[in-house]
Amino acid sequence: MDSLIATLDPARHVLIAGPTASGKSALALAIAEAQGGTVVNADALQVWSCWRVLTARPGPEDEARAPHALYGHVAPGRDYSVGAWLSEVAALPGRLIVTGGTGLYMHALTAGLAAIPPTPPQIRARADALNRSPEGLARMIADLDAATRARIDLRNPVRVQRAWEVLQATGRGISAWQDETPPPLIPAGRADRLVLQADRDWLADRIERRFRQMLAQGALDEVRAMLPRWDPAALWAKPIGAPELVAHLQGCCSLDEAIAQAIIATRQYAKAQRSFFRGRLRDWQPVQIGPRSVTEM
Repeated sequence: MDSLIATLDPARHVLIAGPTASGKSALALAIAEAQGGTVVNADALQVWSCWRVLTARPGPEDEARAPHALYGHVAPGRDYSVGAWLSEVAALPGRLIVTGGTGLYMHALTAGLAAIPPTPPQIRARADALNRSPEGLARMIADLDAATRARIDLRNPVRVQRAWEVLQATGRGISAWQDETPPPLIPAGRADRLVLQADRDWLADRIERRFRQMLAQGALDEVRAMLPRWDPAALWAKPIGAPELVAHLQGCCSLDEAIAQAIIATRQYAKAQRSFFRGRLRDWQPVQIGPRSVTEM
């Protein structure tokens, strides 16, 4: 790890992407301690105040070792988006060490984000209702403009709903808004951009060990505290492991079954992250992690 840090320019920002459980936060903290800078969260689930253990947010001891920003600062029930996150990053002073597994955040940070107006609540409610109906996805796809249909992943209900909402709210397809994307907040020349890569089996074992450690640290109690206001459609209710542990607390499955399902879901998420990084972060510097690696945590 020291040899990797020695290659980084202390005058430049550092961006660290990678799959879940790959050691991004530990690397970011090590860089901040060695060279200075603020560790900035780029994980869409670590922003929520209700989840520390279940999302593996840095603990108080880590936060005391170096400045941290945009962790656990959003209350459940608030609307939050990649645009809101970018605005908060733009307001941070000094050298930033941005780390997280939300590929859309990293891509927006380095490629820019279209200035699309927020979706009115009534349109969001209509879209949510459509998405829950058997023919809703097909209906939303049919409503989209041709340029947007040709550009987005039509198999992804979240992307389809977002595009449908934009068209309904603004009268313009999301592809038209994207074509007017402003310059990125942190262009390639102003940052060292690292993407962590790991052996699949090594990472799978690490994912399982980490989830069991989360349980030992109180993840089930975190979920139990949010059970009275649980809403599976809410943005804050998306951490992997939360729906599975809710199902256990509601008597739908045993704890062992919930753990097994959460571990499977986490491994599937890591696979999706790796695919995103290969497609969108192709020009980032790969950093191999795992056994005998200099960045193993």
